[in-house]
Amino acid sequence: MPQWATFAAITGVVLVLLLVLSHLTQLSFSDDSDGRPDRPIGEDDPPGDSPFDETPFESATERSPIDDHAGTEHDSANREQSPWDPAVEPTDPTATSGETPASASVSHDPTTERTTRAEPRSGDESVASSGRHPDDLDPASLSTGMLLANVAISQGLFALVLLGAVLYTGIPASALGVEFSWAYLETGLLVGTAAGIALYVANELAAALATRLGFDHDEGLRELLAPESAQGWGLLLGGVLPIIAVFEELLFRAALIGVLSAGFDISPWLLAVASSIAFALGHGMQGTVGIVVTGVLGFVLAAIFIVTGSLLVVVVAHYWINALEFVIHEGVGLEWAKTIES
Repeated sequence: MPQWATFAAITGVVLVLLLVLSHLTQLSFSDDSDGRPDRPIGEDDPPGDSPFDETPFESATERSPIDDHAGTEHDSANREQSPWDPAVEPTDPTATSGETPASASVSHDPTTERTTRAEPRSGDESVASSGRHPDDLDPASLSTGMLLANVAISQGLFALVLLGAVLYTGIPASALGVEFSWAYLETGLLVGTAAGIALYVANELAAALATRLGFDHDEGLRELLAPESAQGWGLLLGGVLPIIAVFEELLFRAALIGVLSAGFDISPWLLAVASSIAFALGHGMQGTVGIVVTGVLGFVLAAIFIVTGSLLVVVVAHYWINALEFVIHEGVGLEWAKTIES
């Protein structure tokens, strides 16, 4: 006998983990987009906080104070007498004021007993130019391959958990919208492809219209995931996007609608509304427009699932929506809906 309650509990845990992971990812990218650390480097930094303050040697030694009255001591090879002799012009312009330019930090050389400017350590130039602390993680600095692997592994593991729960709890395939027949396969591929293309067009038009009305639509994640090689495109289209489509439809349509309606006699249309809200929240990185459009798209996919009773139809449709977005926007570079935005 199917263990409906156990499967529902496992599904709830997977859903919560997915939403938490999505929120943390969104926070990470939001912090990165600020381009500002908590305290700008070089501005009111205590000693040692900025990568330009001191070298590793200085952290173990004591700085020698700069005499405000005597000025900076110079190498004897550069002068014959004190630069403070009014008859001789100082060779170092900093000696007249006894101050060091704010743009350079000072380190102490114990072998010659003179002050020299500290050179930035390897890698500090990029840190300084970005205004970011060296310990901060920049999500945009990750390679496309690493991002694709992260998405594939995380969603693939979630999908395996759900499939394991199906086997463990004895959920019938019919509750998931799965059949094992040629007719089911043919219908799923044909209807799913047609629905996917139609929904892609509608999705583009809705996003463009919402942008024209002044709502934001963030496409940064898609741009980061876009490959730059034929091998990368093969991995994206043949591996990552199918995993995303299978997992998200298995969770948001098959589990949250099909199984719960079959096991607990709940209206599938009520479950469609709830699952679509969760589906939208899981795509928070796409901005306000992305959340609204994704929520509407999720409800349409839920309606298709309820009417056809086929998980394969919505999986194929979901795949085509994502694949067309990547290929047309990032591969071909065609922004055909931009005219609506302006």
